[in-house]
Amino acid sequence: MPQAAVEIVSNSEQAQALTTPARRRMIELLKDPGTAASVARELGMPRQKVNYHIKSLEKTGLVRRTGERRNGNFIEQLYQSIARRFVLSQELAWDGDTLMRALADQVSLNHLLSLGSKLQCDVAELLEKATMSSDEIPSLSTEIEVRFADAGSRAAFAEDLLDAVKKLTAKHGAKRGDAYRMLIAAYPIAGGNHERRV
Repeated sequence: MPQAAVEIVSNSEQAQALTTPARRRMIELLKDPGTAASVARELGMPRQKVNYHIKSLEKTGLVRRTGERRNGNFIEQLYQSIARRFVLSQELAWDGDTLMRALADQVSLNHLLSLGSKLQCDVAELLEKATMSSDEIPSLSTEIEVRFADAGSRAAFAEDLLDAVKKLTAKHGAKRGDAYRMLIAAYPIAGGNHERRV
């Protein structure tokens, strides 16, 4: 199985390994195939200790065996991380059952959470690409805060916004060329219902 560019981690055991400095460094060193001995030399740690950590990482599924290498009379096992970059899923901040109950009747929030994870994954993949290229990666982001007097004006704004996006994509979009993903999200600001004071 080929190494992924980015892996979204939603398993708490894997997340714990990624937040442990020594294991995170080992995963980093195993972006390219390596042995417990090569990782131990790089970290200045005993080989037996590194071997224990790598076996644990293999058990959690963050690294896997990729082959063998002969070193004198010994045959060493090669390991590699399953991805070049990892993104911690936002779902880890929630108890699984609580999250499922909260999202059961919240289709829009469920989709927003999914888009947030997709955005994290895409940005991580672009960062990985940036480390291997001197070319600037074009991107655009903006953030605004807008207030609506009532639900009617909020709905009218949403309709006008989507209409404007359709017109812009029809005007500037093409059948061929580089593909870009554009995400538009609107949500209430937590604690943001207070009146603006001057």
